[in-house]
Amino acid sequence: MIKTKDQIEKIVKEIHQNIDFSGVVLIKKDDDIIYENSFGYANRSECINNTLQTRFGIASGCKLFTAISICQLVERGVITFHTKLKDCLHIKFPNFNEDITVHQLLTHSSGIPDYFDESIMDNFEDLWKQTPMYLLKSLKDFLPLFQNSNMMFTPGSKFYYNNAGFIILGLIIEQQTGLEFTEYIERNIFVPVGMNDSGYFSLDNLPKHTALGYIKDVNRQKWRTNAYSIPIKGGSDGGAYITAPDMVQFWEALFNNEILSHEYTKLLLTPHILVNNSQSYGYGIWIEKRQGNIFKYHVMGYDPGVSFRSAVYPDLGITLVIPSNKGAGPEKFMVEIEGVF
Repeated sequence: MIKTKDQIEKIVKEIHQNIDFSGVVLIKKDDDIIYENSFGYANRSECINNTLQTRFGIASGCKLFTAISICQLVERGVITFHTKLKDCLHIKFPNFNEDITVHQLLTHSSGIPDYFDESIMDNFEDLWKQTPMYLLKSLKDFLPLFQNSNMMFTPGSKFYYNNAGFIILGLIIEQQTGLEFTEYIERNIFVPVGMNDSGYFSLDNLPKHTALGYIKDVNRQKWRTNAYSIPIKGGSDGGAYITAPDMVQFWEALFNNEILSHEYTKLLLTPHILVNNSQSYGYGIWIEKRQGNIFKYHVMGYDPGVSFRSAVYPDLGITLVIPSNKGAGPEKFMVEIEGVF
């Protein structure tokens, strides 16, 4: 493993020099941290460095927390994966198919309209020209963006990545538990796991040691924060903040069946729907196979001023966490680092 350590050190150094990376790279094999380092600024104007304890936004990387919460409700017998949307959420969607199930929402196969369709919209920031992002403080605030729109395809017929589906899953959690979505996650995932530095924080009230997200203004060659580019507070489709060590702790708790029972952890991590030749999707998690075996379970997230990759490589005993407070970078590290495993 020493050889791999040196190779990783070399790769990280080279990529950092090429792209001026801002964030953290943390790699653990079995019980040993084999690489950890932080780069760039959490706050550029104040020259505050990123550290291993810095909190980073992870955008869609936290859809997995939503999926786990739904699995907890199924495990407790509150709902099932085949429960229909109309039977577990008392909100009207006049143009939605009546047969949409919880399973289809979890696997991006429901066919419902999305509030941000990544296949036709290039820039997440464009969304806020009509709807100011500072008004989106709760999950219900997202409803006017898609509630009365038409279905995109027949439920269950294909995979099509969908943020609105996870907003709805969050609303189901709220209705079935009587808790605000973020409070549910904190009580049932963050606190039991010991993710003491993670949470859903409001952009206008960020705690200490939180990285501001930065967007490059190409024309002016300057950096600006993402304060006016993403919703003011994260929710069930994205926007949580984590530290890299907290994320490692999360993965370990998940794979030790500490968050869900063995049966429901297995269901969460089952490849439920094919995305392409090598990628499948479980519940809130991407699954990549190589030579017929599962190579990695992984999550990712991208927002203006946010990029994130994290993975578990089950056969190698390796956990990788790469959060960044710029819009790109982690994917480059992941590809190169995987080359030396």
